[in-house]
Amino acid sequence: MLLLWLKALHLIFMVAWFAGLFYLPRLFVNHAMTEDANTSEHFKMMERKLYKFTTPWMVLTFVFGFWMLYEYAWAAWGHALWLQIKLVLLAVLVVFHFWCGHLVKVFANDDNRHSHKWYRVFNEVPALVMFIMIPLAVLKPI
Repeated sequence: MLLLWLKALHLIFMVAWFAGLFYLPRLFVNHAMTEDANTSEHFKMMERKLYKFTTPWMVLTFVFGFWMLYEYAWAAWGHALWLQIKLVLLAVLVVFHFWCGHLVKVFANDDNRHSHKWYRVFNEVPALVMFIMIPLAVLKPI
């Protein structure tokens, strides 16, 4: 029963975290396109608040994910290539998350040097990672 609660909580917080990972880069796309100072200030506020809101969901995703790992999968760690790949992809998402935090500061300082096209590509990273991670976790193919 504990495993089911851990999975449920892990998934709830993962979905909340991913919502932020999907929306924040989308804000960057729009912010990079604006030339209006008032609109830019509004984007800065939205980006700052969303990043602060998203970070606790990342932490709670970790807490419940690693709790499951500790309770149920630690013995399988060496033999579960799917889990090793998933954890590497998790590291990629954490880097992406903190890179977004850096970009929030870049926009706050009016120092953006990327085009909206660059942010459109950047925006796809969490989706690509998700399309690999979820089948790994559900199917455990390797």
